[in-house]
Amino acid sequence: MLIRTATTEDWPQVYRVFTEVTSEGTSYTYPSGLSSEEARELWTSRRHVVVAVEDDQAGPLAGTVLGTAVGQPNQVGRGSHVATASFMVAGDARGRGVGRALGEHLLGWATAEGFRAMQFNAVVETNTAAVALWHSLGFTLVGTVPEAFDHPEHGLVGLHVMHRFLP
Repeated sequence: MLIRTATTEDWPQVYRVFTEVTSEGTSYTYPSGLSSEEARELWTSRRHVVVAVEDDQAGPLAGTVLGTAVGQPNQVGRGSHVATASFMVAGDARGRGVGRALGEHLLGWATAEGFRAMQFNAVVETNTAAVALWHSLGFTLVGTVPEAFDHPEHGLVGLHVMHRFLP
């Protein structure tokens, strides 16, 4: 797997992942059914967009987008020293370490850019794989906004705010 800056040519595959994840309705507040242009505006207008792709040793699957992530300041002005990030992994790539690789990459990016911390504002509490991953990467649970997410199976569930300082 290779993580690199996303290119314009990656968008059709990124949109496939975006559509899959938002259609599931279990981890993002984004509405499903966004057009390619609407989704592109939401996802790529951010500061740093990367993709995880099959490397060139993967034969016919080389270059396939496995996941994508974006990093940016969490706030503007006096809050801009804290980064935030968002992650999406294709369903058929889950369980292969894509999320961890993207998370580690964005933590390295944020550190190199001089951010002092990273904060996730909305980790769905029922997304136990993501919560466990972020804990394993040093994030702590700051708090939970109760019933802030309308989950298609569990109804109203909380959104965790998670945080970690950077070196």
